[in-house]
Amino acid sequence: RRPDAAAPYKFPDTCPECGSPAPREAGEAIRRCTGGMICPAQALERLKHFVSRAALDIDGLGAKQVEAFWKDGWIANVADIFRLKEKYGSGISQLKNREGWGEQSATNLFAAIEDKRTIDMDRLIFGLGIRHVGETSARMLARSYDDWDAFIAAMDEAAGDADENPALEHLMNIDGVGGVMATALVSFFADPAARAIVDDLTAQLTITPLEAAQTDSPVVGKTVVFTGTLERMTRAEAKAGAEALGAKVAGSVSKKTDILVAGPGAGSKLKKAEDLGIETLTEDEWIARIGG
Repeated sequence: RRPDAAAPYKFPDTCPECGSPAPREAGEAIRRCTGGMICPAQALERLKHFVSRAALDIDGLGAKQVEAFWKDGWIANVADIFRLKEKYGSGISQLKNREGWGEQSATNLFAAIEDKRTIDMDRLIFGLGIRHVGETSARMLARSYDDWDAFIAAMDEAAGDADENPALEHLMNIDGVGGVMATALVSFFADPAARAIVDDLTAQLTITPLEAAQTDSPVVGKTVVFTGTLERMTRAEAKAGAEALGAKVAGSVSKKTDILVAGPGAGSKLKKAEDLGIETLTEDEWIARIGG
């Protein structure tokens, strides 16, 4: 914050939370803490991200509950979520006596956490909160490696300093990854603090790989954009289904778009698709195209 508008304000070059260097990267206007998992502020935000709908999506455990548990020392990192019952679940007494909780809601929370011990690999990758890695790229990564162990082994190999690094080259050549994201991924898993938490977390989980995308579907290789309201499936289900059929799902319409699936309420994306002559389908037509 700038205390005096008449005087220039020098942003601190270290994080006020953990004291780690906070350099400003080329082309960016803000400084970013490099503390990673050791920074308390980042730890809390990672916890909130980890329980978000596109990641773990635990019923009854949202950002508000996570922040309360974190402030009271119940959880310090993502792995601690799966130790809540072990530490505080005996008799449900410690949780049910907290404000806003009763015996039934406490019982439901522990059950919901247990249900999430099996997690899809793409949700786990996204949930770790690695910079530059979104939902789509997390799915691309999950499809490009056989399973979690293969993925981690590849990240370790990609961190090597050999002149020729096949693992790094493979990572950078995955559609939608590139050099910036590859560097962020390798750096994240090479950080000792982050790796210790990730290993602790995954030891408590069963991680399911994504099925290989079909290679003989009518939309394989096509770039698809969904817009408007979908009535027969959620947007997440539509995206996942398209990707499983070998299509690429984009968020905006461009000359590279092959198909626009438009539901009720479609606006500017539909108009742009029409202007560009892009094939436009209703939700029912899309379902018919992909064979139901």
